[in-house]
Amino acid sequence: MEYSFNLDKSDVVFASASDLNASFKDLCAVCDAIRYRSVGEAMKILDATASGSMPIKYNRWNRYMGSRHELGGKTGRYPKKCANIVRKVLANAYANAKNKGYEPELMHVVHACANKTLTAPRSPPKGARAVTVGGYGYTSMRKSNLEFSKVEIGLSSKYDGKLGKRTTKIVKLFSMIEKKNNAKGGAAKTAAKPSIKSAAKPAAKAEKQAEKQANKAEPAKIEAAKS
Repeated sequence: MEYSFNLDKSDVVFASASDLNASFKDLCAVCDAIRYRSVGEAMKILDATASGSMPIKYNRWNRYMGSRHELGGKTGRYPKKCANIVRKVLANAYANAKNKGYEPELMHVVHACANKTLTAPRSPPKGARAVTVGGYGYTSMRKSNLEFSKVEIGLSSKYDGKLGKRTTKIVKLFSMIEKKNNAKGGAAKTAAKPSIKSAAKPAAKAEKQAEKQANKAEPAKIEAAKS
């Protein structure tokens, strides 16, 4: 199979799936979400989307689509079926890279795309074809063709091969962002800083209790002095 990756393919490991009964628009959105990410980060995104805990941003074909607060108010959806399909293709690319002697844990998704391959025409039932208003029928409006798609994924190391200046810059940028996020997450888990407010609360409570006891003791002292 000839892949649509038009740069040097010598250091890129590919995997694909064709004749998929899935929406190529949803597949394109999922591919956009994992492109230029590391293999581990792409797997996390696909697993979260397949489980319904993370939406995918739609830059195109997003008319009448709701906004998601996880995406900062941008339009998105949960394409679970397409996320599972892309995850299988990514797992195949991972296995291909491992068989060829690469280290897939250190590789990035430098190529991810989806296209429409075949359209099977379907005609509406007889009743819908027979209905006409003013000489125009509802055939075109009620017609829903069956479309098939294909997915391509290519993995490569950070700076191996002739990936192009733009691709190399984006891969470097995403790798830096992932390192920062991992460092922040690890520091938040391991280093539990003592809270100033939590340390000050017991002292404030003790002072209030002492004041209350002193206020209770003052009337007793005054009565004893009078007697």
